[in-house]
Amino acid sequence: MDVELCHLPAVEQRSLLRSGELSARELLENSLARIEQVNPVLNAVVTLDPEGARRQAAAADEAFAHRRELRPLHGLVMAHKDLLATGGMRTTWGCRLFADHVPAADAHAAARMARAGAVRVGKTNVPEFGLGSHTVNQVFGSTGNPYAPDRSAGGSSGGAAAALAAGMVSLADGGDMGGSLRNPASFCNVVGLRPPPGRVTQAPVERGSWPDLAVLGPLGRTVRDTALLHGVLSGFDPADPNSVPGTGEEFLALADEPARDRMPGLRVGWTPDLGGLPVDPEVTAVLERDGRTAFERLGASVVDWAADFRGADVAFSTIRAWSVAGRFGGMYREHADVLGANLRTNVEDGFRVTAEGLYRAVQEQSAVRARVLAALDRVDVLAMPTVQLPPFPVDWDWPHEVAGQPQEHYLTWMRSCWYITLTGLPAISLPCGFTAAGLPVGIQLVGRPYGEVELLRVAASFELANPAGARRPEL
Repeated sequence: MDVELCHLPAVEQRSLLRSGELSARELLENSLARIEQVNPVLNAVVTLDPEGARRQAAAADEAFAHRRELRPLHGLVMAHKDLLATGGMRTTWGCRLFADHVPAADAHAAARMARAGAVRVGKTNVPEFGLGSHTVNQVFGSTGNPYAPDRSAGGSSGGAAAALAAGMVSLADGGDMGGSLRNPASFCNVVGLRPPPGRVTQAPVERGSWPDLAVLGPLGRTVRDTALLHGVLSGFDPADPNSVPGTGEEFLALADEPARDRMPGLRVGWTPDLGGLPVDPEVTAVLERDGRTAFERLGASVVDWAADFRGADVAFSTIRAWSVAGRFGGMYREHADVLGANLRTNVEDGFRVTAEGLYRAVQEQSAVRARVLAALDRVDVLAMPTVQLPPFPVDWDWPHEVAGQPQEHYLTWMRSCWYITLTGLPAISLPCGFTAAGLPVGIQLVGRPYGEVELLRVAASFELANPAGARRPEL
């Protein structure tokens, strides 16, 4: 096994595949060997189909041999998040009720990755139905952090981020409602992009056309990797009533665009605590030492932003609970004794939401969004912590205290992520640095409405000025 190959950015693996210096079969066998080596420690990949992946890799090599047009993800190895339906491959949603469930067809996002040439090797671990930013469930157990296996990998895309950081896969997909792409990206020292609603298809849509707080999006070892997968995932889908126009070509182009080492006109709005959230001093120290200074080295102007997220707690908690109760209320009534505590609590909270309460929550959400948009009239990008504390012990249910302040609910310690969710703006988590104990810390950047191109460009320049993501785990 070539561990260095396993840790190469996907765009570099892709270059080797396209030049013929590397075959899809060789890359897959390296990934499978890496999975065999480290997955028993991390428990990130929970379903594995090596023979199916070998058939796909062979087809990719056959396409190369016959000089067929190579697709964007030609030969790259992926394991999909276990919330994304995969036809013919087990999809459990981390729930005991679906421990042996095998969907008949792919979700449209999974189908897009397959059509783009990705080699599907398996599925990655999640909390039950993705409810929580700590990856643990009653089917597969918990996922450890590649930089410290006794610590959390975050969630709900914790299995995806851990597999990516440990070199088991080339790229990873995930979803994000309260931070499920950004939180594990921060904890596992990779890049996670939360796109704006409608950018990535969520078809087949189960019910109605009401826009959800949840989106699907990409994870990569680098910004260019993330742009590559975002380009494949993006594009209009008539089967999704919330899908927005576009093809994703602009993001694919970014995968080949070199980062700028100077951005002298860039204006960055800086908030260390999103207007008063408790933040662990170790996180603050890393962001100030390695984050703010990276922007200054780029020549950007960094100005303090007086963030104002009044009403965000009521808005997010109400809308989320209402949504969860609508989706899982019937399951709760029939199988409450089988479901996990997070799901039960959310459904019960949702049952108590009134029409008046929901209306008030939507009004508060609009006010939060308006204030953040006003800030983006004065700066180009907003910068802040991704997560309010470093990765916590894997045997915790959730952090009950942050910076000495009690956290009353499993959602409250994640507010630095879900405050941004409410805005509907694109947000990305990037590696920023490490604590004294060697635990990763991410920085979160927020861009203008549907402004992923500029956000990714800023992120790529930040990555050049601060290459914290190049530090790989010692597994």
